[in-house]
Order: sequence, then C-alpha cells, then structure tokens
Amino acid sequence: MLDFLIDSYKNVPLWKIVAEAIVFFFGIVSVIFAKKEHILVYPTGLICTLITVYLLYIAHYYGEVILNSYYSIMSFYGWYKWSKKSDKPDLKISRTSPKEKKIGLLIFSITALLTYFVYVFFDYELEIPNYIDIFTSGLFFTAMWYMALKKIENWTLYIIGDAIAVPLFIYRGYNLLALQYVIFTILAILAYLEWRKYLAKQI
Repeated sequence: MLDFLIDSYKNVPLWKIVAEAIVFFFGIVSVIFAKKEHILVYPTGLICTLITVYLLYIAHYYGEVILNSYYSIMSFYGWYKWSKKSDKPDLKISRTSPKEKKIGLLIFSITALLTYFVYVFFDYELEIPNYIDIFTSGLFFTAMWYMALKKIENWTLYIIGDAIAVPLFIYRGYNLLALQYVIFTILAILAYLEWRKYLAKQI
C-alpha cells in the first residue's frame, strides 16, 4: 500500500503533495466532527474544499470543481444553520420527510444535469469516469444539503458516493485522495450507525 502511494507521486511537485496532504488531514477531521455533530465540521471542511477546488481545476475535472465549490458555499450555510440562535429548538438529528425526499431528488437531478452541461460547455470529451463524476456530484450535492438540515439520510448518500469515489481517484492518479475516501466511507458508516442509535432513543 505504501509503495502504491509513493510510486504515484514520484514526478509530482512538492507543493502539490503538501496540498493533497492538507486536504487529506482536514477532510478526515471534518468527517469526524460531522459524526460527532460538532459545528467545527464546517470550518475544517472549508479548508479541505477550497484547496481541492484549486487542485481539481488545474487537473480539468470541472464536475468535481463545481461539487467542491458547492461544498464551500454549503459549509457557510450549514455553519449558519447549526449555530443559529432563535426561539425555536436547536436543530436536531432527524429523518427526511416525504417533501424533503422530493427536494433531494430534485437537487440530485438538477446537479447531474448542470454538471453534464459544464463538461459540454468546456468541450470536454466525456468518458466513463466523467459520467461517474456527474452521478457522484448529484449524490454529494444532495448529501450536503441533508447534512445542513441534520438529516440521517446524508450519511447513506455519502457512503454510496465515497465508495464510488475511491476507484475514481485511483484512476485519476490521486491515490492519497483515494485512501482518504476509503476512510470517508468507513467514517460515514460509523456516523450513520451513531445517528441511527440517537434516533432510536428518541422513539
């Protein structure tokens, strides 16, 4: 495993390796905070997504650029929602309502279409990895929105998306990020189980 990671970075500039390492560290820290329902999920996530946007932009993965740009915007929104003080009770972990499921499906569909048209706009030749990118973009956009609302279904979408992203990043040569998504998948499963346990106690 170590040789596999090292070999893929032999001809990569040091600054890029450092940038990926920072993304790797803060990405995992952010998911751990999310699992614990801690508001620091958002500032740590911002560090991760903003650097990722740049790395993917210079690699011409425009779907992922849009995805991580959206992550950055939603991090500010989620940060606001989780810290908002009002006369209403604090935001609690819950399941999505039928209306929220429909909105989630709409977000997924719109995101997938927009990501597709971005590739078309940049006259990018679409291959199988790009179509997978379009699909996972829809999953992650929807998951991020559910996360901001503390809906347990966000973890279901993250588990699926993270698992798909692992071979996608290996194919692209980002082996450190692929390893990160392996860890993301494991953490997302643990987070789902923890949030489900919390909901079971509320019954």
